[in-house]
Amino acid sequence: MRFKAGTQLPELTFTDPSGAVLNTADLEGKPVLLNLWATWCAPCVVEMPTLDALAAEMGEDLKVLTVSQDVRGAEVVGPFFQQRPFDNLEQWLDPGESLNQALNDDGLMPLTILFDADGKELLRVAGGYEWDSEEAIAQIREAIAE
Repeated sequence: MRFKAGTQLPELTFTDPSGAVLNTADLEGKPVLLNLWATWCAPCVVEMPTLDALAAEMGEDLKVLTVSQDVRGAEVVGPFFQQRPFDNLEQWLDPGESLNQALNDDGLMPLTILFDADGKELLRVAGGYEWDSEEAIAQIREAIAE
């Protein structure tokens, strides 16, 4: 895990395939695990079910936010979600890669960043990770409890 502690979650807006809008500023008040991923990224695809399981495990204690960096947006993300039984993940799109540009200096994907309820970065993981492992859940619980 790499740390850029204290980095503020940038205020950006995303949409889902139906056109619903999410502004990151609206997320303040709850810890957020932000995952930047793409359908063409093999480690991202492998990691998605673990993020879905983490979201189920954490419930209301943590918002798990997966934001696709696919330039083709809903055209590829919609079918990806239709083929997989994700019950706890939403389809947020960032075809302009604004989050990737703002937060991902190295360009590695997936990139997952944990922000506290004030939008300050607590920790980050570049590359695939087993988010539903006991270790991951314990680290997240510890980080957001501080």
